[in-house]
Amino acid sequence: MAKTEKIKSEIKHDENSIISIYMEEVLENNQEPLNVFSFCKKHKIDEPLFYSHFGSIKALKQRIWIKLIENAQHVIQENTAFNSYSQKDKLLTFYFSLFEIFTLNRSYILFSLESDKNQLNNLMQLKEFRKSFKNFIEENIETPFKNDKIANYASPVMSEGVWLQFLFTLKFWMDDTSPNFEKTDILIEKSITTSSLLMDQKPLESLFDLAKFLYKEKM
Repeated sequence: MAKTEKIKSEIKHDENSIISIYMEEVLENNQEPLNVFSFCKKHKIDEPLFYSHFGSIKALKQRIWIKLIENAQHVIQENTAFNSYSQKDKLLTFYFSLFEIFTLNRSYILFSLESDKNQLNNLMQLKEFRKSFKNFIEENIETPFKNDKIANYASPVMSEGVWLQFLFTLKFWMDDTSPNFEKTDILIEKSITTSSLLMDQKPLESLFDLAKFLYKEKM
C-alpha cells in the first residue's frame, strides 16, 4: 500500500487530469469537495500545482464549461464545409455539436446545475461559458442587416437572443426523458428554424409550428 501511495504522489497532474478527478469525485460523492486543500490532499495533488491551473474550485467549475464548448468548437472546426453553410445550418451545427458533448457529460451537468437550490448560484458557473458562446455567435453568425453600423449594433443583441434561446433549450434537455433526447433535437430544429425566419421576417407559420410543439410538451 505504501508503494502505491508513493506512485500516486509522483503523478504529474495537468489541467485535464485535475478536471477529470474533480468530476469523478462530485459524481461519486454527490457533493463538491469542501475546499482546495481537502481536494488536493485526498487525491495527492500538490496544492501549488492546482493553483497554477485554477484559482479556486469555483474557477475549476467554470473551466469545465469552457472545455465543453471548446470541444464542440473543435468538432465544428474539423468540418471544412461549415463556413459555406447558411446561417440557419451554422446554428444547427453549433447546437447539435454542443448538445452531443453535453450528452457525453450529462451526469455531471445535471449535478452541477441542480446542486444548489438557488438557481442563480448554479448559473454563475456559466459566466465564462456565456462569453465564449456569444463570441462564437458574433464571429460566425451574420445579422440580416446590410448596413455596417446597424449590423455592429445588432450583432451583440442577436447573440444575447441566441443565448437566451440556448438557456431555454438547456433546461428542456435537462428535463428530457425521451430516447436519445429526441425531443430536444426537435426543439432545436423548430426553434432555430423559427428564429431564422424571424430574422428573414417570415415568422408566422414556423412560430405556430413551434407553439404547437411546446404546447404538446406542456412547456
